[in-house]
Amino acid sequence: MRQQLQFDFLVNKADNKLTIRREFLAERPLVWDCYTKSELLDQWFAPKPLTTKTKVMDFREGGQWHYAMVEPNGTEYWGLTKYQQIQPIDWYKAIDAFCDEAGNINTDLPPAKWFVTFTDKVENTLVETEVSFNSLSDLETVIKMGMQDGMTATLEKLDELLLTLKK
Repeated sequence: MRQQLQFDFLVNKADNKLTIRREFLAERPLVWDCYTKSELLDQWFAPKPLTTKTKVMDFREGGQWHYAMVEPNGTEYWGLTKYQQIQPIDWYKAIDAFCDEAGNINTDLPPAKWFVTFTDKVENTLVETEVSFNSLSDLETVIKMGMQDGMTATLEKLDELLLTLKK
């Protein structure tokens, strides 16, 4: 029987914030690597059946991750994560936005501030992601775009990857 892992997707409309708490069957350094190394992110950071490809990865304060989520038909959805602060294997803060292949921010879609923390939970790791938006309408736009289902499916892909990496 599979262990029941913690998964919370909380919407706080008063603060324009999402909080996603997800437990993984792996130790913190491995989970950290899956969030911060492009060769690992490319294996899980998109809901099925999409895949991910990295154009640029520079995981450092002031660095960025420029990537695309790719549909099986080849349609690409580009994103840009700009890393602001990093405390290795504990947390990082970043600004995340939709963009084009050249890295130009799409101002029609809302940017978000991400604060991602990694904590030990017995032998597992708990990742808490706070996603803050500039307005309630920005938060509601992302929810309508399917953020909850997308994150659920994406994090399930990370579960699968972690099983293969732990062997």
